[in-house]
Amino acid sequence: MSRPVDLDVSPEGMLLTDRVALVTGAAQGIGEACAVALARFGAHVAICDRDAEGLATTAAAIDALGRRVVSAELDVRDADAVDAFLATVEAEYGHVDVLVNNAGVPLRKPALELTANEWDAVIGVNLTGTFFMSQQMGRYLVKSGRAGCIINIASTHGLVALDQRSAYGIAKAAIMHMTRMLAIEWADHGIRVNAVAPGRVDTPSRAGALAEPGYRDRALGRIPLQRFGTPEEVAGAVRYLASPDAAYITGQTLVLDGGLTAQ
Repeated sequence: MSRPVDLDVSPEGMLLTDRVALVTGAAQGIGEACAVALARFGAHVAICDRDAEGLATTAAAIDALGRRVVSAELDVRDADAVDAFLATVEAEYGHVDVLVNNAGVPLRKPALELTANEWDAVIGVNLTGTFFMSQQMGRYLVKSGRAGCIINIASTHGLVALDQRSAYGIAKAAIMHMTRMLAIEWADHGIRVNAVAPGRVDTPSRAGALAEPGYRDRALGRIPLQRFGTPEEVAGAVRYLASPDAAYITGQTLVLDGGLTAQ
């Protein structure tokens, strides 16, 4: 079975020193790992989520790395709150360079049983929230004349069909195309827009499914590398796309799925 690789972070690898990154959905899982990874590679970080307790844990981890952190309890569907938080981050740090759109709502339910409220919740957070966070970041970068980057967390559910994932998969597929559209529209302003599409990742949001008899074995049976990914591996991809090493990459979706979609 394949094993994840540990990264040895050296001072020479601090490619994000004094950049400012805003990460949504940062209270746990992939969002928490992204926020901490960006801090570890030198960035100051702003984090938001609806989970105040989880945010405090993430903020403490960033603070322990010696980086500055600003946090806010926030629902990305609230446009006024989004505007206010971005203004707070700019006032605190003087600039914003990176946005990681990670906030998301999972839903596992047959399409025939999906309610309008459930649809609105999934699309509202996963897609609408991602678009308007990106729009506000784009407006800020264009107005300030700064180059910057936006990284959207998509999913392999947006690439391959699976039962009981209709709303979630549709939202994630739309995020990948939105990534391409915004990358083209904002390229003249020096704004890069990319996405990361994780496959099966061992996160707290997957705990319910993993508790089901046989779920893990069925899931692993579809993954050539025969293991789930880790939040830290997804964060590594995000950190790369945020760094100067990825300066010529825009409009792309980087898939991390252990070979799932290669079959």
